[in-house]
Amino acid sequence: MIASGTALVTGASRGLGRAVALELAARGFEVVATMRDPAAGTDLPDLAAVRGGRLRVHPLDVDRPATMVLPDGLRVLVNNAGIECPNLPVEAQPADDWRRVFETNVFGLVELTRRAIPALRAAGDGVVCNVTSSSLLAPVPFYAVYRASKAAVAAVGESLRAELAPLGIRVLEVLPGPIDTDMLAGSARTPEACAFPEYRPAAEALHAGRMALADMITAPAEAARRIADAILDDAAPLRVACDPLGEAMLAGADAAGAESRMAAFIAGLAGRPSD
Repeated sequence: MIASGTALVTGASRGLGRAVALELAARGFEVVATMRDPAAGTDLPDLAAVRGGRLRVHPLDVDRPATMVLPDGLRVLVNNAGIECPNLPVEAQPADDWRRVFETNVFGLVELTRRAIPALRAAGDGVVCNVTSSSLLAPVPFYAVYRASKAAVAAVGESLRAELAPLGIRVLEVLPGPIDTDMLAGSARTPEACAFPEYRPAAEALHAGRMALADMITAPAEAARRIADAILDDAAPLRVACDPLGEAMLAGADAAGAESRMAAFIAGLAGRPSD
């Protein structure tokens, strides 16, 4: 893929979304960095300009479809916006937590993507890049709500890949490991599940494992570089990592050849043999 046209990034006010927006601008895309409060991104155009890039900031809240204004010349959509909730046992997690997280992480993402597909189709090619989580690759306790929302996005991405491949539109799923963001910093707190005696040992073990990641944390700029590489790589698989730990986890998960099976399935839909 040649870096031209417009790339829209959601959740670009901070962390990984901010870094991806700046990286795509530096690669040659005209970037629309979207966020709920544009005041949080006032410095982004100048930061992009330092690297020779073009970037503008727009308001977009994936929970409010009325704010979903798509730019002209759209070729890349990066669905990065997402939220989490308290880390509780499933039996103690309020239903409202499930609804709130799915509203943003799944339903908002799907609505924006649904609206973006005609623009990508009109461009003749493009990329839909969904940011999920490497936590999907391990049975992490007390993250059921967050993991389930990201698993739903993963399933949507699989179907989208099969639907959009004949139209020249690629679908990527990025599974970040520990990236140095506010969300990762927040995960260093003691899990709320510790308040439940029957779950405390597992919650304490989870917390100890999280704190052991200190030497494995990747800077957002490096993760963004890897994501931009995958967006521009026409041969990139559906699922990619953007940090060493996520890469190792993904390699282990794909040992059974999931990517090969998926490629063969899509080739069958197109009536051609797989490679």
